[in-house]
Amino acid sequence: MENTPFKAAICQIRTELDQNLTMDKAEAMVREAAENGADVVCLPEMFNCPYSGEYFRKYAPLGHENHVKRMQDWARKNKIVLIGGSIPEKSDGKLYNTCFVFDENGRQIARHRKIHLFDVDIPGMRYRESATFSPGNELTVFDTRFGRFGVAICFDVRFPELFRAMARRGAKMIFLPAQFNMKTGPAHWEITLRMRALDNEVFFAGAAAARHDGFAYECWGHSAFSDPFGMLLSTCDEKEQILYADIDLSHTDTIRAQLPTFSC
Repeated sequence: MENTPFKAAICQIRTELDQNLTMDKAEAMVREAAENGADVVCLPEMFNCPYSGEYFRKYAPLGHENHVKRMQDWARKNKIVLIGGSIPEKSDGKLYNTCFVFDENGRQIARHRKIHLFDVDIPGMRYRESATFSPGNELTVFDTRFGRFGVAICFDVRFPELFRAMARRGAKMIFLPAQFNMKTGPAHWEITLRMRALDNEVFFAGAAAARHDGFAYECWGHSAFSDPFGMLLSTCDEKEQILYADIDLSHTDTIRAQLPTFSC
């Protein structure tokens, strides 16, 4: 395992009601990212399923196993590390919000089940993700040929101890598939991504979905990459697109030597 520089990409996809259309579109975006030199590609939270309680259980029986197999093929055919956003995962009668991760050979190397479910009651929004999903209970780090990464999902980002634990276990870059909304996105999305990067002096990738205007749940979008100093490397608007960043994980060591807060 080496800190080899690499290009990372976020496929900020707009999820459609037609699941086959969405999966075909995701495949095309992953392929385009790889053709443009991306070595590591990340998809958003619930990229294969509209983000709404009425769809999670409806779409899960259509076969998360098939979608896992498709993502394995995308990783293998494009020779990339694929952080597969998240999809509804059925297991032992429960439903989880789950991110599957694959190496360049299509081998599954990690699985993260969202730990902190999105249960909120704020002005203009009341939502209970726990009405549908069960929570995961494991921290997720994994090794690649580029170095050690971590992964979490959306609401997990509001619990800084989780990210410190990943960094303590050697993760130098953390990926966050997410769907912040039109209430919390403008207020908290960018600053939270940058703070988790700054807290732990790691690279951070916030992989949002593109906005589906007029849908019951409108995602804020604005995917972004942050460096270990908490500075944005790249960001975008709410539209469907691919975002890129050049990453050198050895920069984490440089920042930690210059500003030694992580070792305290």
